[in-house]
Amino acid sequence: MKSPLKRPGRSPERPPRSPERPAADDRVPLSRLSLADLFGEALSGMVQRPGRSVLTLLGTVLGVGAFVAVLGLTSTASGQIGKRFSLLENTTVTLVDNGAPAPGQRGDPRAPVDFPADADTRVAGLNGARAAGVYWPAPLENPRISSSPAAGSDDGGGLGLYAASPGLFDAMETGLQAGTTYNRFHAEHGMRVAVLGSTAAARLGISRLDAQPAVFVNGVGFTVIGIIGDTRRLPQTLLGVLVPDTTARTLWGDPQPLEQGRARMLVRTDVGAAPLVAGQAPTALRPEQPGLFAATAPPDPHGLRDSVADDLTGLFLLLAAICLVIGAVGIANTTLVAVLERTGEIGLRRALGARPRHVAAQFLTESTVLGTLGGLVGTAIGVAVVVSVALARDWTAVLQTWTVLPAPLAGSLVGLLAGLYPSLRAATVEPAEALRR
Repeated sequence: MKSPLKRPGRSPERPPRSPERPAADDRVPLSRLSLADLFGEALSGMVQRPGRSVLTLLGTVLGVGAFVAVLGLTSTASGQIGKRFSLLENTTVTLVDNGAPAPGQRGDPRAPVDFPADADTRVAGLNGARAAGVYWPAPLENPRISSSPAAGSDDGGGLGLYAASPGLFDAMETGLQAGTTYNRFHAEHGMRVAVLGSTAAARLGISRLDAQPAVFVNGVGFTVIGIIGDTRRLPQTLLGVLVPDTTARTLWGDPQPLEQGRARMLVRTDVGAAPLVAGQAPTALRPEQPGLFAATAPPDPHGLRDSVADDLTGLFLLLAAICLVIGAVGIANTTLVAVLERTGEIGLRRALGARPRHVAAQFLTESTVLGTLGGLVGTAIGVAVVVSVALARDWTAVLQTWTVLPAPLAGSLVGLLAGLYPSLRAATVEPAEALRR
């Protein structure tokens, strides 16, 4: 038999394809999304609504900026505490009479209740002590202080009246405007002399001492021998009248047992010697009963610095965390609204072959980029705030590396977490339903 002739120009017939298994060359390739396309789509979505994107950034900017500024300012302020810790306070010790008189001391007119007559010398002789003096408010209710002996005159209303031992002036480090201060001779003889603070002298109309002016307390005259121009300690004495302690006890009696009227001793020490003097002074005053006095030494500047830093950091970090939460809520809300507004776009992308994870990745990238931008801007603002405050206050700005460098990453983390739910919501949108809308 002859074989059938092949028709020219036609290939032999192929067997029919199985409908269950398509040919390899007819398969539709799966869609892919490159990183460049992902960031391009994310930036495009943000640029399309610039106003909303800027407003969304504000929460993260405030949170990260507050975080950086708070830690920077806390570190800067803590550094200044060590430098600005008052040398004055670091060299001051105060002893308070507890109000329990020592036996046999009531009859001694030269000694305040618990403080011995030579209290100034005893404490000033301690190692590290420079000067010491006893003082207390005179136990008078509403004393009439005036520059005139006329009955009822009270042109010094509101002035303080203090009994003070001679050593108090050296302990206060006073600067005289005129005259001199009274000394041990005045105190031992109970002389009626007075030293005025500059404000008190101005109120009483006393500016010169060449005419030997006098002040009158409830009609009792005191010759003014000095005017204090300034003082490093006990600034309230500038608005007061100081008289010898022995004179005050003779005229008005012992100090009051109440807290505000108790006798106190002010001690000026060398730098670093205050704790030592505070521990030794009660024993030097009353070896038999040191518990009659309560000594107060200045706080340790390092402990004070750490305490202030901890308090400030804890408080303001809480505020920064609140700002970050507000920023996260803002980003999540904006991203969710964008998902709802772009439902048609999501459906079109899905219909063209975009996979759910591509859609989720797009919106998650948008929220993360927004958070990162907010973190960068907030970090820049926080650093600028710290530097500006330091320059304005003439401080040295202190910025820790571990607080500045991770700050933008905190913004990225906030944006990432805030975009999780909206991106999952976008990934679950059905293409048909989205196109129908």
